[in-house]
Amino acid sequence: MLGPAASVAALRSPQDVVHQLRSKMQVLGVVILVTFAVISVVILHRFFARKTFEHIRGPSSTSWLFGNILEFNRQDQAGDLDFKWCREFGSTWRLNGILGESILMTADPEALRHIFHKSGYSYRKTANDTEVFRIFSGPSIIWASGHVHQRHRKVISPAFSAPQLHTFIPLFQRNIRKVTKIWRNELASRPEGRMVDCVHVWLTKVTLDIIGEAAFDYSFGAMSNAGSRLLDVYTNMFLETSLHPPKLDLLIKASWEYFPVHVLRLVDYLPLKDVMRINQVRKAFHGEAQKLLKDKTKRLMAGEEGKKDIMSVLVRANASEDARARLSNAEMIAQMGTITIAGHDTTATTLTWLLYELSKNPDYQIKMREEIRMIRSSVTARGDTNFSAEDLDAMKYCMAALKETLRYHAIVLGLPRVAEKDDVIPLQYPVVSKSGELIREIPIRAGQQILTSFCAYNRLPRVWGDNADVWDPTRFLDHDVKRETSVGMFSNLMTFSAGVRGCIGWRFSVMESQALIAEILENFEFSPPPNPPEILRLPSSVMAPAVRGEKGIQMPLQISIVE
Repeated sequence: MLGPAASVAALRSPQDVVHQLRSKMQVLGVVILVTFAVISVVILHRFFARKTFEHIRGPSSTSWLFGNILEFNRQDQAGDLDFKWCREFGSTWRLNGILGESILMTADPEALRHIFHKSGYSYRKTANDTEVFRIFSGPSIIWASGHVHQRHRKVISPAFSAPQLHTFIPLFQRNIRKVTKIWRNELASRPEGRMVDCVHVWLTKVTLDIIGEAAFDYSFGAMSNAGSRLLDVYTNMFLETSLHPPKLDLLIKASWEYFPVHVLRLVDYLPLKDVMRINQVRKAFHGEAQKLLKDKTKRLMAGEEGKKDIMSVLVRANASEDARARLSNAEMIAQMGTITIAGHDTTATTLTWLLYELSKNPDYQIKMREEIRMIRSSVTARGDTNFSAEDLDAMKYCMAALKETLRYHAIVLGLPRVAEKDDVIPLQYPVVSKSGELIREIPIRAGQQILTSFCAYNRLPRVWGDNADVWDPTRFLDHDVKRETSVGMFSNLMTFSAGVRGCIGWRFSVMESQALIAEILENFEFSPPPNPPEILRLPSSVMAPAVRGEKGIQMPLQISIVE
């Protein structure tokens, strides 16, 4: 007796079997044809790109498969290769990408102005960055492009206006005083009156609590023992997702440029280290953001004035827009992760580098402290207890130190961009070709990748002076920085990016930094610890500090009370 399956098989005619085999062969043939077509397109694209860039000098490829990309992602310290290549080839050079791709890399001021200001929407994010941002935050402003990005920016901008940000200064001061109280209590118990501690840990905690309260009226609980779930999933995200990416990850992500957008949605399910980690963070943020948006929308509909946090302002601004210009609920929810990541870790890391530089420059640290105390006397004389925005702006030494730290330690090393159409990129500083000719502009084909180097631009001697490789805040006091071509969102720096896609929250970061610097330096002195370790710049998503031979982000400094 034959079973059902065998019976069915027995009923199949030879013609049916042949037909099925033909169908499978046709599917296989289509797959092979599509694969061949994709490979052909990639090869042709890279052939013409190489022809376009072949006269531009650059480093020799160190790998037939990875070009210079592997060494760039595995460099000892963030920015080392940017600085080296910029010195060797000029402010624009050619980089070898994966599978023979030619990449234009530039720190030229006019090229940056053209890419980010003049033609901001003509140079898109790479497919890799777009998908990573989508996985992390959903349809947020850092994911959006073109007219969608314009719509996001129009709704979000009121939340970052100067008057709105001024209301946060007491919040900044209240939170940093929690740290100063903890440090004072700890130092009071030490006979020698000093201690060595990792300042980055504390600055990360306080800036996370600040962004939670200022942006969402939400408590991360970073400064208490009752931390939220978001704190647990968010901690060390940058380091775990971007430091020294595996070779397979680099290869897979390089292929994303050649897949349709709907196919790339499947990357959510890839077992890549950063994808899995980012998915974990997104799910946690999405749940909390849903609750917050529902609560704030309910308050608005009930006619309540609402609070002054950024999300409340967003809800009100969104409601006042024309229906076609409003953000959807999904887009509103997506902003929570974006605002947190942009408004917390970068500020904490910048302040960490600032205290590190001050520990090595005690004379300038004294000048800052004297300036703070002088303005404190004026505040007390008028009967106030807190610094105002005007008081903080009057601290010229403090502002110069902040600007110089943003310049010297560019938290975001640079950003990759892809040309949407054929174009010509002008150069402010011509570079010498392989044949010895001066190159003043570079033709670009649609689809070609440009890697912009913020850290190299921030140290160009032609812009910042002959001592550009030295941390020296007086460059912002003694003379005006050259402004032959103005770029960047703040003080001609590229640290906050530039143009239509520049950091919308840069004023928040600067104002928060001013407030925290004043409170910290008024109370404490910072110096290198005994037997100071070698401090490294980790090449992760941000230029994070670390100790040679040890894991994780670290910045041990000696702290003592000043009376």
